[in-house]
Amino acid sequence: MFVRDKMEKDYLPIFRAPYKIGTTIWSPLNSGILTGKYNKGIPEGSRLAQKNYHDMLKKNLENIPKVIELEEVAKKIGCTVANLALAWCVVNQNVSTVILGASNVQQLKDNLECLSVVPKLTPEVLESIEAILKNKPAQEMTYGREFNNHL
Repeated sequence: MFVRDKMEKDYLPIFRAPYKIGTTIWSPLNSGILTGKYNKGIPEGSRLAQKNYHDMLKKNLENIPKVIELEEVAKKIGCTVANLALAWCVVNQNVSTVILGASNVQQLKDNLECLSVVPKLTPEVLESIEAILKNKPAQEMTYGREFNNHL
């Protein structure tokens, strides 16, 4: 959600005919930022509590205000901000795969709940997300894949 130019602008020609190649999304939760767990600080024992990770990822913390706003959108449609972010990746018709970085089985199960969120991403919800992100590349991303196309 926070790094979009390469995916939605630079790579757009290879997603179009004649190639019709999709892409794999990695770190769709922005190293945990889009889970909301860092909204009130850095929890002890978390990845960002470790110096090496913190130094590498501290710039990601600038997105916390947007995550807090995205949580409100998620609440309105009955999901977590993590599920909202993952579903947002899934509905991009140029995405073939979303890599989930779950640390345990419960996180994996929670992340897979994003599939139930996909049908809730109406044009109005997507517009509200764009209004928060304010980083849409000049060339527009194409939404509109039906949920059944992912099965």
